[in-house]
Amino acid sequence: MKNVCFGLFAAALLAQAATTYKVQARYPLPGSGGWDYVTLDESARRIYISHSTQVEVVDADSGKVVGSIPDTPGVHGIAIATEFKHGFTSNGRENKVSMFDPATLKLIRKIDVGQGPDGIYYDPASKRVFTNNHGSHNITAIHAATGEVVGTVKADGDGEQAVIGKDGLVYVNSENTAEVLVFDPKSLEIKKRFPIGVAKTPTGLAYDAKTNRLFIGCRETPTMVVMDAASGKVIASMPIGAGVDFAAFDPEAKLIFFSCGAGALSVIHEKSADEYEDGGSVQTQQSAKTMAFDPKTKKVYLPAAEYTETPAADPAKRPTRTMKPGSFVLLVVGKG
Repeated sequence: MKNVCFGLFAAALLAQAATTYKVQARYPLPGSGGWDYVTLDESARRIYISHSTQVEVVDADSGKVVGSIPDTPGVHGIAIATEFKHGFTSNGRENKVSMFDPATLKLIRKIDVGQGPDGIYYDPASKRVFTNNHGSHNITAIHAATGEVVGTVKADGDGEQAVIGKDGLVYVNSENTAEVLVFDPKSLEIKKRFPIGVAKTPTGLAYDAKTNRLFIGCRETPTMVVMDAASGKVIASMPIGAGVDFAAFDPEAKLIFFSCGAGALSVIHEKSADEYEDGGSVQTQQSAKTMAFDPKTKKVYLPAAEYTETPAADPAKRPTRTMKPGSFVLLVVGKG
């Protein structure tokens, strides 16, 4: 009986811990214009926020804007290769990647990649940076030390968020084909294609190396799908907030986070490899669709802004959305 009571008490504490997250601060950001991914450089304590034609750089602990990286048309994401002291941005509107110096934020060179580069990420084992190209439906591989293009992954899909598995392979959501693509970052060969089946439009992706589970955030009928990374078998699924775009995992607390543009941060607790429970929803702000999770402080950073809507002259068309001046912020969500 004691063991049963302790188990119930522990479960209650975990569920309570998941729902104690709240918005603790709002760091003001300059300018207007849209944004996409936000990246935390944990060692340098800097946050990089994509922002239309430039990248805003913020001190993670103080919220102070420390600089910007200009001339990144249609920037989607940022990747940092710390060992080479190089950073990279995916410039969607010019089909290029900007390689920059993280210390000075100065441009080193621009690199031609596939069409419409979107998600971008670094694999330390292969020393390569990868861009998911939506226009050409492939993935470009770049040597992080030199900035030279070393090859292309024939994805035949539009990659979104990616994670690196304990097997050294890269797992990436294919948004338009509702699959998880698995490729070798060295040979650039597609090794597996896992159909998600129970949900569509996968965007956010997180990973637990201990259980070898993928956590997939899908937009169409907002759903978290849990998948076995070895076999592609769907283990579980459950509802999350609308407009999901990014995911993160805290391996210590066993919490999965999904940032959702409708204005919520969905939190799921991993009880075991095959059991999951709703950990609550943190109210953030409409448009807070992407995020960065800080393993050191356990905080979550989400860009957001306020908008006004003007009805279209043609009722069949969507209203025009305009960002309110001075409303662009970086939300800081933490415990307590």
